[in-house]
Amino acid sequence: MSTASILTNACQEAGISQRQLASRTGISQSTLSRLMSGERSAKLTELVLLADALGCPLSTLTGNGAESRVVCTARSTDGADMTTMRRRLVQFVDLDADLADQGFLA
Repeated sequence: MSTASILTNACQEAGISQRQLASRTGISQSTLSRLMSGERSAKLTELVLLADALGCPLSTLTGNGAESRVVCTARSTDGADMTTMRRRLVQFVDLDADLADQGFLA
């Protein structure tokens, strides 16, 4: 999956419009539009700002995160949507990997 589609999906999951994202990051809305359409690649500094504003790890936006490693999660017994649970699980797996990379082992 391309960074553009990952970024677009992350915005949709977070319920954030391009205008809101521009306001939170300081990145112009026209630049965000080009990033989300794939017309332009994001710089690392932009990716860091975007990850922070979207509440996701940087590795998720670059496509190197736990998202691709988490194949399944527990299923809901009450019919609740599992998207939020899966996203939180992926964040914890990413955080665990980041801490391990920095030498903080459990």
